[in-house]
Amino acid sequence: MATSQAPQTDPNPRAQTDPNPGTESATAQTQAAAAAEARRGTTALRRQIGSQLFFELVLPIGSYYGLRAAGTGQWLALVASGLMLVPWIVYGIVRQRRVNAMALFSLSLVVVATLLSMVTGSPRVLNLRDSWITAAIGCWVLGTLFTRRPFIMTSSRGIVIAKIGEAGLAEWEARWDTEPTFRHHLRALTAVWGVVFLLDAVLRVVLVYTIPVDAFPLTSTLLWLAMLGGLIGFHNWYVTRNGLKV
Repeated sequence: MATSQAPQTDPNPRAQTDPNPGTESATAQTQAAAAAEARRGTTALRRQIGSQLFFELVLPIGSYYGLRAAGTGQWLALVASGLMLVPWIVYGIVRQRRVNAMALFSLSLVVVATLLSMVTGSPRVLNLRDSWITAAIGCWVLGTLFTRRPFIMTSSRGIVIAKIGEAGLAEWEARWDTEPTFRHHLRALTAVWGVVFLLDAVLRVVLVYTIPVDAFPLTSTLLWLAMLGGLIGFHNWYVTRNGLKV
């Protein structure tokens, strides 16, 4: 007698509906890896900014007032605090394995200002070096307005990579060729940054000749931090308002 056989069923019904059961898992792993990479990039960026603030602001100012408290003269204290920047600049050149034009310029200004002050014997000449640096940076920033890569375009690359990765950076930069509004906003921001740097240089010159020498390092630094804070606040407001935030 013939016997009927029951139809065979797959004990794993998921296999019938999902031909690639590992797809979701792989996607989740990819997203987790991208998020972890973004966090590492953000941490590295914050660490770099913190190092710059310490070596370019805190250390020079602290060494100046520390030397003055120890009885060192104004001229020698200014020279010593300025030389504190040299190891940081050299380290940046070695780490990047290339000579950065702005770093080389800053280093040359420290040397030139020191030599000039030796001739004139004036500590105020040493204090002018900060004005030269910010003025040069301002002129350079404004000069990039006439190139295909204005200052904001290049300076934002690290932040964009940290947030959305290399692929996101390529898409972000591609907007330059396809969106006139995007180009306009980046040039507008670049112009604002350049003008603020030049304004800082002018105000530093005024401070050099109107306040006591011992008050200049702290006063000029606080002025710059206030201007930089306002500039960053405006920058964040502008990119958010105009859809540039990534």
